[in-house]
Amino acid sequence: MFDNNSFEILAGTSERLGANFDGEGVNFALFSAHAERVELCLFDQDGKTEIARLDLPEYTHEIWHGYVPGLQPGALYGYRVYGPYDPENGHRFNPNKLLLDPYARELAGDIEWNDAHFAYELLHEDKDLTFDTQDSAPFTPKCRVIDPNEFDWQDENRPNIPWSHTVLYETHVKGFTQLNSAIPEELRGTYEGMGHPATVEYIKSLGVTSVELLPVHWFPDDQHLLDKGLKNFWGYNTLGFFAPASRYFGPNGIQGFRNMVRAYHDAGIEVILDVVYNHTAEGNELGPTLSFKGIDNFSYYRTMPDQHRYYINDTGTGNTVNTSHPRVLQMIMDSLRYWAESMHIDGFRFDLGTILGREPEGFDQRGGFFDAIMQDPVLSKLKLIGEPWDIGPGGYQVGGFPPGWAEWNDKYRDTVREYWKGVNVSTDFAARLLGSGDIYDLRGRRPWASVNFITAHDGFTLNDLVSYNEKHNDENGEDNNDGHNDNRSYNYGAEGPTDDEGINNVRERQKRNFLTTLFLSHGSPMLLAGDEFGRSQMGNNNGYCQDSEISWVHWDNLPESSEALREFTRQLIKMRAKQPLLRRESWRDGTEIKWFNAGGGYQQPEQWDEGSTLGVSLTRHDLQDEEGLWHEVLVLFNPFEGNVPFLIPQSTDEGWMLELTTSDTAKRGLIITKEKEFELEGRSIALFRRP
Repeated sequence: MFDNNSFEILAGTSERLGANFDGEGVNFALFSAHAERVELCLFDQDGKTEIARLDLPEYTHEIWHGYVPGLQPGALYGYRVYGPYDPENGHRFNPNKLLLDPYARELAGDIEWNDAHFAYELLHEDKDLTFDTQDSAPFTPKCRVIDPNEFDWQDENRPNIPWSHTVLYETHVKGFTQLNSAIPEELRGTYEGMGHPATVEYIKSLGVTSVELLPVHWFPDDQHLLDKGLKNFWGYNTLGFFAPASRYFGPNGIQGFRNMVRAYHDAGIEVILDVVYNHTAEGNELGPTLSFKGIDNFSYYRTMPDQHRYYINDTGTGNTVNTSHPRVLQMIMDSLRYWAESMHIDGFRFDLGTILGREPEGFDQRGGFFDAIMQDPVLSKLKLIGEPWDIGPGGYQVGGFPPGWAEWNDKYRDTVREYWKGVNVSTDFAARLLGSGDIYDLRGRRPWASVNFITAHDGFTLNDLVSYNEKHNDENGEDNNDGHNDNRSYNYGAEGPTDDEGINNVRERQKRNFLTTLFLSHGSPMLLAGDEFGRSQMGNNNGYCQDSEISWVHWDNLPESSEALREFTRQLIKMRAKQPLLRRESWRDGTEIKWFNAGGGYQQPEQWDEGSTLGVSLTRHDLQDEEGLWHEVLVLFNPFEGNVPFLIPQSTDEGWMLELTTSDTAKRGLIITKEKEFELEGRSIALFRRP
């Protein structure tokens, strides 16, 4: 069966993990603290036939290694790892299972789900305490050796956008490009499509600075989804932390990814990756054995302290990656550096980031992961964004990440939604609008640490937030039981699309209110792709399994209101970029903040509880006198249905000019020079500046 005589294997080195080509051959190195033997399996070019099995001859510092002279980039491989099959003590070695190298830079083929992927006999009553002898290799992707030097980056334009100027744009490689007729058909749904001039120029035209991509690390489609005719669309189920998801490969394969990154850099836009280091696709004790579980289960995963057969499940996905183990931590750091240095990525958003700060005793912002990142000369300089929660004990950590990090601020999302729904949350709204200093003004953290968002991939789109009272997830095949029930949404009189002009007008105005609030708020705004023109998911608030028209962005045959909203969004982003007053860099910049009530007087403590119509003026005397630079603005907010006469306060002779409004009735350019009432339309914002 094997032609082992065609291949020589030498000792090699343990210094670099993974498969590394040095110009003359390939060095293989694999960490496993508890294995007894490791076989390197080589495959022919179609990945179907195993052509050699070579024992890794050396074991140094818990790393198995060997060097194969003459082996070239493009070679396909996997591992078989021998050791105890003892689930009760956390060991699940089974050499009948072909395992993916955790450091593989590229995977060839897909998982064809089969009983052979499970290390135990699936139908046996003793479940994972049994041992299965079926060979999983025919049904498993293969790792591909890559040439690290085959791509000439010529990436001279890596942007370095200050946090205070950053506008994030969350999107999905396939979802964003699949239906875009401006992209050649063969490139839609691929990295090349995402990097196509039509895509890049559009994103550039909005004024956003940083594209944040949903997971592009290699992930499989879960069997239970495939059984229902669905797929894992979002990709939060990683199996390869170094390999780009091959499902988005276009004609140029892995180079298409690099070309995409370079195209954004040439346009002055950063690329940020949403990454999932908190769990893997191997699930719980009954999940498949695909990689880590068969290499060294006890090291890679957190198991229950007194029952190592079972996994700690702080992620809700069956397992939790053991970041307390130095080699596992090293793998995550190596992966991040690989994406930063070899793929030129500019930053990362860490899914369920709280988990990464967990030590055996709980969340610790001085835990190994945070320490490792912050002292790293490469990674500490990138944009680092945490999702500050998980489902473990003490998992809610908004504001709890260490200095240097930004965080998704869901308190911002919830408060702003409630405010525009008419709930009296004035004091909270005021704090969120001004950068959430109650959360972030600690330890020298800056206003930008708050990543402000109204919507994200998870939940309603902006259009659906103002169009549905309830979620409509029937297509997901879970009887509408999945997804959040607490959406703080409102349909204004009809569930879903309507021909009622009055309802549609209110919805459009509310979209403008949400977007205006977002871009007037201090902190780092994040816009969900498509919200700028009112994209809908037809009330589905959990599109994780919808690789379909529900989740794909529709570009054609949009109503007139879409273009108007898009243009409005562009103007907001442009205004924010031009005016430092609207994007504070520091809590100590001397900004004067005054809150007013509708009577034109200063907001008194008791008035915060009485009503939610608010005015706020922001003044900065330190800004230079430049043409077009604002030193003072007055913003009025009315979340209520009815109009409110708002007495415009006057402290100088200059008066105020209406620069921006979400109202359907007020007119830009209006100048008010003396104390007089301004009719603030129901559910609207007005922004005045000194003329």
